[in-house]
Amino acid sequence: MIVKQYIKDFEKLGFGIFVHFGVYSAVGKGEWSKAVLHISNEEYAEYAKNFIPAEDWAKKLVAHAKTAGARYITITTRHHDGFSLYDTCGLNDYDTVHYCGRDLIREFVDSCNEGGIVPFFYHTLMDWYMPSYEADFNEYLAYLRKSVELLCRNYGKIGGIWFDGMWHKPNSDWQEDELYGTIRKYQPEAMIINNTGLSARGALGHIELDSVTFERGRPQKINTEESPKYIASEMCQVMNSHWGYAENDLSYISPADVIKDLTVCKKCGSNFLLNVGPLPNGYLRTIDSAILEIVGKWVSVNREIMDAVPCDVKIENKDDDFILQTDKAYYILCNNLPMVADPNVALANGSGNYELRFKTDKRIKSIHWLDSGEELKFTQDGSDTLVYTTPFSYGNHLVVRAAKVIFE
Repeated sequence: MIVKQYIKDFEKLGFGIFVHFGVYSAVGKGEWSKAVLHISNEEYAEYAKNFIPAEDWAKKLVAHAKTAGARYITITTRHHDGFSLYDTCGLNDYDTVHYCGRDLIREFVDSCNEGGIVPFFYHTLMDWYMPSYEADFNEYLAYLRKSVELLCRNYGKIGGIWFDGMWHKPNSDWQEDELYGTIRKYQPEAMIINNTGLSARGALGHIELDSVTFERGRPQKINTEESPKYIASEMCQVMNSHWGYAENDLSYISPADVIKDLTVCKKCGSNFLLNVGPLPNGYLRTIDSAILEIVGKWVSVNREIMDAVPCDVKIENKDDDFILQTDKAYYILCNNLPMVADPNVALANGSGNYELRFKTDKRIKSIHWLDSGEELKFTQDGSDTLVYTTPFSYGNHLVVRAAKVIFE
C-alpha cells in the first residue's frame, strides 16, 4: 500500500473549522435558501449586493479557530448558489470582486498564513447559477475545472480542496480524472476530498481521493483493503440545523456534544471538521464563538492527546472508554465519570473508585489525570492491568477526562 506523507500530515492536523459563508449569509435562512425558498436570481442578486464582510472578518475567524484549538479551516469558496468568494478572472462576473470589490479568499488565505492555520478550500460541484450545469454538462465541467485551476494557481500552497455535490448527479460522468489532475498539476500535495453526503458515509471513491467523509455521522475505522493507497477520514459536523447562517435556527447542540464528537473522531483516527456559519459581516454569532471557546478550553487541557492515534489496547469493561497512544505514552479517555457533589443536587454524584481493565505488555510507571495531575492507583499482573479512576472534583467537569499512562 502506498502511504503519502501529506495524507499523514493531514491526519496530524486532527481538528478543523468548517466555514459556510456566502450570499446566503445575507439572506439569513441557511445555505440552501435560494433553492428551498425559491428565491429568484434577481432577488438573490440584491442580497449579493449587500454581502459586504467587515475588513477584519478573516483575521477574527482565524483567531476563533486558534481559540478552539483547531489547526485548519475549510471555507466555501463557492457554494451551490454559484457565487464565488474569489476572483473568477473573467469566467463570469458572479463573484465578490465584481460585487464588493474584494477577493475574500485572498483575505482568508493571508489571514490563515499569518495565524499559522492551514487553509483548505470547499468548492461546489453542483451549481444553481450556471445554465450549462443542466443544459451542457461537458461545458459546465470545463468551467468547473477552470474555476478550480484558479484556486490552485493563485493563492499559494493550500491544504486541500473539499468537493461537494457529486451526489446530485450520481450517474453522470464527472470527468474526475481531469478534475483531480488539474489540482495535482498545481498542488501535488493538496488533500483531495469529495463528500459522499449523508447517503454513503465512509465510502471509498476515485483513486486520487485522499480521504473519505462522514457527514454528521459518527466515524468508523475505514476498510482500505480495496484501496492501493493509504486513505484518511474526516467527520464534518454542524452545530445546529443549517450549515450557513440562519437567524432563527436555535437548535444548537451542546459544547459537551462537540467534545464527545471530537474524542470519538480521535478514537477512530478521523479528523473532526466543526462547522460555523458566520453572519453576513463575517463575524460569528455569540453562541458559535462561545462553543468554540469552551471546546478550546478542553483542547488546551488535553493538548497532548491531539497528537495521539488509535490504539489496539482496549478497555475491557467499559464500552464508552478507550485508549489512544503515542510512541511514549497511552492516554485513557473516560466518558460518563461522575462528579463529587451532594446527591440532592447532582445527577451523577460519586466519590468512589471506578475500575478500568485492559491488557498490555508494557510495564507502567505511573498514571495521572491531565487536568489535575492527580496520580491514579493501578495494579499489573502480567499483561492484566487494573486502573482505579476517580470522579471529577466539585467545581470541575470536563465531559471526557483523559489520563496519561507513562511507561517504565
